[in-house]
Amino acid sequence: MLSIISAVSEKDLNQIVKPLLDVLGVLVPVLLGVVGALGAVFCIVLGVKYAKADDPQEHEKARNGLKNAIIGFVLIFVLLIALQIAVSIFTNWYRTYEYPVV
Repeated sequence: MLSIISAVSEKDLNQIVKPLLDVLGVLVPVLLGVVGALGAVFCIVLGVKYAKADDPQEHEKARNGLKNAIIGFVLIFVLLIALQIAVSIFTNWYRTYEYPVV
């Protein structure tokens, strides 16, 4: 078991983790911007559809669609922010990890 642990050195772990952290560090803010822009446009379109609805059934359908869209986009934002927080926690753990001395 000790030979397996010693096989993973700081250099090996750095080669695996650093590219992942770099990609996530760039990807998460971009995704937040894209989701925010798409969410705003989609909610505006659904709001216009809600305002133009003449039939009570269309009005209710548009209202439910707008409500579901808002809930969905809030959920996506919360998950992306949780991912960003998790990445920062993982990064701190990774940088302060002490490798076993063999």
